[in-house]
Amino acid sequence: MSSPRTAKTARRAAVPARLATKHAQGAKPVERRAKPAGAAANGADSAQAKRLAMELERALASGRRDLLSTQALQALMAAVCKTYAAQVEAGEQVLPLPERGGATATEVMITASGLLKAANLAVFELGMWQSWTGR
Repeated sequence: MSSPRTAKTARRAAVPARLATKHAQGAKPVERRAKPAGAAANGADSAQAKRLAMELERALASGRRDLLSTQALQALMAAVCKTYAAQVEAGEQVLPLPERGGATATEVMITASGLLKAANLAVFELGMWQSWTGR
């Protein structure tokens, strides 16, 4: 776990050399604005993700919890975590679930606990990270 200051420094160091060269030659730096949530989303990919979500919801409603293998569930969860984190890091103000909907409080708590356990993190570490980053 790194501090926000270290992460910010690392992001600044990752600026491509060509942009640094253009800036040094007097060219104006390009101002980059965060796109609103969903603006950059590929329509076909989003539709496919929504179809998968609906299939999972239907399976759960009919009592089937085995629609995905453990490996598929883990791969999907990892990809969703990475995608959400990338959007937040890019400055988007988006919640991972609709407010007061999408999942029950118990389902969120079970998932959050599982994610922390999988990453070998404690709730205390989450609290410290939140106080450092303001998230």
